[in-house]
Amino acid sequence: MDINKYKVGDKASITKKITTEMVIQFSEISEDKNPLHLDEEFAKTTRFKGRISHGMLVGSLISAVIANILPGIGSIYLSQSLRFVKPVRHNDVIKAEVTVDEIMYEKSRLKLKTICTNQHDEQVIVGEAIVMI
Repeated sequence: MDINKYKVGDKASITKKITTEMVIQFSEISEDKNPLHLDEEFAKTTRFKGRISHGMLVGSLISAVIANILPGIGSIYLSQSLRFVKPVRHNDVIKAEVTVDEIMYEKSRLKLKTICTNQHDEQVIVGEAIVMI
């Protein structure tokens, strides 16, 4: 991979529906079995008034963009900050987008702005990643 092929402003994204089945599978893999994610009756009693998806499940879509598209295969994920802005409900359609914010030529690294939005174009996660080329 050549750091010189990237420019500030380059973007890539994926879009995926977060289904109940995905939430259940993620709870098994991660061992995060918070009833807020899995039990509708419990979740109705919370401030969210219904089940929400795991933040890290949604955030993992950012990893998919980085690994497969920008910068892509062979890149190394060094860090990621995430701020969970809005809950993601089961069956929300999420767009995970990364944008090149800075190119660090001397270390062959990219600083990426990372944003996830829902089907209403509302930000649900915002953050920043550093990846090595």
